[in-house]
Amino acid sequence: MYYGEKVVLRAYREDDIDIALKLVNDKELKKFLVNFIPFPMSKWEEEEWIKSQKSNKEGTYNFAIEDIETNKYIGGCGINSVDWLTRVAVVGIMIGDKDYWGKGYGTDAMKVLIDFIFNDMNINKIRLSVFSFNERAIKSYEKCGFEVEGVLKNEIFKDGKYYDEIIMSKFK
Repeated sequence: MYYGEKVVLRAYREDDIDIALKLVNDKELKKFLVNFIPFPMSKWEEEEWIKSQKSNKEGTYNFAIEDIETNKYIGGCGINSVDWLTRVAVVGIMIGDKDYWGKGYGTDAMKVLIDFIFNDMNINKIRLSVFSFNERAIKSYEKCGFEVEGVLKNEIFKDGKYYDEIIMSKFK
């Protein structure tokens, strides 16, 4: 387990499945997570995904995010891919429980993830992408030291409008 001030990053557990399924199928949350037409995830798919999470040599680690005070599962974060030659990791994060939005839990989780990536994995650069309408996430990433590296114009179509996809990065 990896500890921050507000959160613990830990392995997924079987008892996370029902909560995680509810969160990933929330329409408001899903608009921040996927760049395609959202389709509901089945319980079977979520179970299979959680059961497949384990450490591996490729470096794609996924952590459950837990509130340090209540031990409540509130979301997830992880390393989606690693290029070991260039030492670049691509990450993602989701605070799914809306009671925890805008209260620093995502920022704390990202700081813990950054520390893990730079210090335990010896990665040189962390990259992520965020939709331009997700201002709360952009501010959180900036607090963690991420800077805009590029903008893909009109890359995302949500709610009848086109939005930019922003590529951000942080170096060790």
